[in-house]
Amino acid sequence: MKKAINYIEVHQPIGTFYLSAMPAMDLLSIVDVDQRSSANQDGVQRERSKSRVAEIGRYCSDPDAVFPTPIVVSVNEENYEKITLNEEDQTISYEENAKIGSVLDGQHRLWGIAESEYKDKFILPVVFMFGLNKEEEAYIFATINSNQTKVSVSLIYDLFENSKYHSPQKTAHYIARVMNSEKDSPFYERLKMLGKKEDGQENATLSQGTFAKAVLSLISRNPKDDMIKVKRGETLERDSSRPLRDYYITEKDVVIAKILYNCFNALKSVFPDEWNNPNENILWKTTGFLGIIRAFPYIYEIGERRKTLDENFFISCFEAFRRKLKEEGLTLNSKSFPGGGDQNQVRLSKVLVESLKYID
Repeated sequence: MKKAINYIEVHQPIGTFYLSAMPAMDLLSIVDVDQRSSANQDGVQRERSKSRVAEIGRYCSDPDAVFPTPIVVSVNEENYEKITLNEEDQTISYEENAKIGSVLDGQHRLWGIAESEYKDKFILPVVFMFGLNKEEEAYIFATINSNQTKVSVSLIYDLFENSKYHSPQKTAHYIARVMNSEKDSPFYERLKMLGKKEDGQENATLSQGTFAKAVLSLISRNPKDDMIKVKRGETLERDSSRPLRDYYITEKDVVIAKILYNCFNALKSVFPDEWNNPNENILWKTTGFLGIIRAFPYIYEIGERRKTLDENFFISCFEAFRRKLKEEGLTLNSKSFPGGGDQNQVRLSKVLVESLKYID
């Protein structure tokens, strides 16, 4: 039995292709994926990522889930009898459950939708391309996947300002904005909003994206899942491994900002030379900042036991940190922490955590 769908004819330099739309599960029943491997040198698709498929499957539960870009299908010449172009009424007829070609782009979207409980909700745009040889298939796949420009993480977080939902991303953006704009903030004019420095930001050493991601790590284990639950009106679970999560759940973003104010104003007070010269040390760059964030849950735990998270409490923590650095002969520059990356962040956070025994 054949089904028919309407199409629009599209002409481009490579030739003519056909734009249509069909239910995701109908599409899945008529395509396969020609994955490239040592055993299949003619394949053009990358190996399917289980984690990517699972991530898309979870995303399908978002009430605002959207897949606007088409799945690109190469119709194999040997399967032409299973699919027919009807130019008179501009429809494509295809045999149900008969494989007619392979996916050139969109395999993870397709299989992610298929693994979700919302698979019947999605009608997908699809492009059918006929008569491609393997070289042309490979060229199209490479062109689609190599010419994509990644969106700045800072811009992504900035756009969450427009969200009507109290998502973790919106909270992180709010705190980044407050920290960068308030004159009594330790990060006043020190965050590169939208990822770039503005006039008068000579001391800006952190991007908005880096700062926002750090805040997210303190309030959410999986921000995307939390955002979907917020949209669906579901209750968010508590998580003791995220020290500021309860404040986020109860929408006390101002309290989160105040705690971080106290923490980093204390750091500024204990290490004034480093704060005044942020470009000449690691403390106010990504390595130092993320090292402090890694150690923050341990500091917070002590503060909770003492029932205080005021600036003086954080000062006592960082004074112990300063003494520990002196004991070990460490300086907060590239001499003691050469290079960058996770290794130095972990190392700095360990020194800070070990120093806390002086105050606890």
